[in-house]
Amino acid sequence: MVSSEERQRPPQERSDRVAAPEGGRRRGGTQHVLDVVGTERLAPQLVRIHLGGDGFDAFVTGADAERIAKTDKYVKILFAKPELGLQPPFDLDALRETLSPDDMPVRRTYTVRSLDTAARTIAIDFVVHGDEGVAGPWAAAAVAGDRLCFSGPGGQYAPSTEDVEHLLIGDDSAIPAIAAAVDALPATARGLVLIEVESAANELALSTPAGVKLRWTHRRADDGSLADYGTALVAAVQALAPPVGAVDVFAHGEREAMKELRRILHTEWGLERRSMSLSAYWAKGRSEDRFQAEKREPVGQIFED
Repeated sequence: MVSSEERQRPPQERSDRVAAPEGGRRRGGTQHVLDVVGTERLAPQLVRIHLGGDGFDAFVTGADAERIAKTDKYVKILFAKPELGLQPPFDLDALRETLSPDDMPVRRTYTVRSLDTAARTIAIDFVVHGDEGVAGPWAAAAVAGDRLCFSGPGGQYAPSTEDVEHLLIGDDSAIPAIAAAVDALPATARGLVLIEVESAANELALSTPAGVKLRWTHRRADDGSLADYGTALVAAVQALAPPVGAVDVFAHGEREAMKELRRILHTEWGLERRSMSLSAYWAKGRSEDRFQAEKREPVGQIFED
């Protein structure tokens, strides 16, 4: 969810040019088109876009009911170059016949922050840093009536309803999913939410149950120096006492940091894999298509077996 330099590809700005793979067409799923119905500036770098309109019903009814209920549900948004004047939904097969690969729409993965069935809207949070990226500038300039096209949702996690200690851990990219999980916790829940952001200015207001502590950790030190993504997060987890009793872990963020968390949580603490939702949302220096491809390679494996 945070933008950065190309060498440190921002989570929530994961790039995937929609070109046909060798030997066949790429299938991206049903395209849903929703309208911008409102925007909120949550922080200097963060904009929340509310989407609704006639496409909402098709999105909800066409999705797997179990995935709609997941707190980490995500969508794959298609962005076209504004100067091309393309209007969603996009006929990708036809566009491949007329456009160069560089002019094809790009796909970005974003977590659905919330879904309001009464208002018939969904909310998605976007990080904006000037003209950087594709999604950020679109969100910064979005006004009511603009249209957004996406496929999905995907998603696999929702907080356990059993009597467990909840550990919700992540960097900026995991904030929407963590916040949605916090919203779903019962009032009696207990545990810890631990989130890494750049500085105190990037913290958001999150309301947790009384038994769930919220801690923020920062990449930017008091002297202004900036650590790599995940460094502060891993150090904060390493400093924790191992939990006693049943746990439910949701830990997502930069890939190398998640490998370190796997070492702590699984190898050192001995937590069972079935009690953890632990994976990478992005990888430093990787576009989304390369990041996804590497999931099938040793470098992309969080667990070693």
